[in-house]
Amino acid sequence: MPEISRFMGMIITMYCFDDERHHKPHVHVRYGEYKCSVSIDGSLLAGKIPEKQLKILTAWLLIHEADLYKEWNKAVKGENPAKISPLR
Repeated sequence: MPEISRFMGMIITMYCFDDERHHKPHVHVRYGEYKCSVSIDGSLLAGKIPEKQLKILTAWLLIHEADLYKEWNKAVKGENPAKISPLR
C-alpha cells in the first residue's frame, strides 16, 4: 500500500486495484489506533477517525483533489501512486 502523504499524525495511503469494495475514488487513513477509508470528495466510507482529523483531512482532500484523482486513475490501473505534498 503506497503511502501518498503524511501530516498531523495521519498517514494517507492509496492501494492499487482498489476500486471494487467502495466503488468510489478514496484514500485509506491511519491516525493512531484509528483506521478509515475516505472518498476523495470527503465522505467517510468505512472505519472511524476523530471528527477534528476528518475535518483536516477533508480540507486536504479538497486542496489536492486534482492530484488525488490523477493518482487514483494510476492506482486502479496497477501503477503506484506518487507522493502528494501535505502543504501547497
